[in-house]
Amino acid sequence: MKLLYESQLWIDSLDRVINNIPQIKELEGKSVLITGAAGLVCSAVTDILIRYNETHDNHINIVAAGRWLEEMTNRFGAYCEKDYFSFAPYDASKSDNEIKKHADYIIHGASNAFPSAIINEPVETMLSNFTGLLYLLNYAKDNNSKRLLYISSSEIYGKKESSEPYKEGEYGYVDLLNPRSSYPVGKRAAETLCASYAQEYGVESVIVRPGHIYGPTATPMDNRASSAFAYAAARGENIELKSDGKQLRSYCHCLDCASAMITVLLDGKKISAYNISNPDSIISIKEMAELMAKAGNVKLIQVEATDQEKKSFNLMDNSSLDSKGLEEIGWKGIFNAEEGIKETVNVLKDIL
Repeated sequence: MKLLYESQLWIDSLDRVINNIPQIKELEGKSVLITGAAGLVCSAVTDILIRYNETHDNHINIVAAGRWLEEMTNRFGAYCEKDYFSFAPYDASKSDNEIKKHADYIIHGASNAFPSAIINEPVETMLSNFTGLLYLLNYAKDNNSKRLLYISSSEIYGKKESSEPYKEGEYGYVDLLNPRSSYPVGKRAAETLCASYAQEYGVESVIVRPGHIYGPTATPMDNRASSAFAYAAARGENIELKSDGKQLRSYCHCLDCASAMITVLLDGKKISAYNISNPDSIISIKEMAELMAKAGNVKLIQVEATDQEKKSFNLMDNSSLDSKGLEEIGWKGIFNAEEGIKETVNVLKDIL
């Protein structure tokens, strides 16, 4: 499998997104610590910063934090050797990390997010969303970091009856005794921890709540539906839909999500949460699968899920998000659902 940078389509997409976030210039000369830097969302942020550095004279210092250096070199290749790029060992399930490098800004994206990991490791899922953040909030306090951005999730909203998109501040039911709830409950607790550190210690943070993010930054091991569908379509394999697909989701291309995060990091109101949702991409799982099949010129096939697979399913029938708060601070997405899915499949075809 090739590096993403070997796809000219990916490079062109990065340039489009950078032009859409002019405030990124404020990060020149600053250091940005990114946990989960090789993951679906945060690797897109890292790619934007790398591309910015490669096309501008004044650089942004990238501190990529994760469990393994090999993971970073496999993802970012020769860019790991650049003067502006450094690696910091970090495990989100622990509160005793020792990051020695200074960071002006922190983006915390390390957590269990794969459905299989959530159901098989509910304890680690909760810990990675709470104790890993606890360390970073203390790090920000001790190092006088300017701001921390915490990546939460649309799952914190829980269930509601209507099909209207969730607005920030609207919270529904979450079953506290279902181990699958380890993910949304851990995210809820982490958001409160951010607010608590702001009040007690003056640590400034902002929160983003992404919907369902897709894109070519997903790894082949990612078993989220949109990621599995994208790889199948790129390989020319039929797509298997394992539910009725009626669940409504806010889908967002990884680069639109990354540009939203950078916008909130720099321009968001402190101790506030922002939904990340492209209003042009609120569709059902089945509609998403149909667009993936169209992009890959393959068939969509209905398949019965196993009992184990059903345990990992997101329990929300509607997780669509209202994005007005994000749009009010100047963000606008580039990729609608059809364009973003087509770009994803074509980039993956380039590198597989």
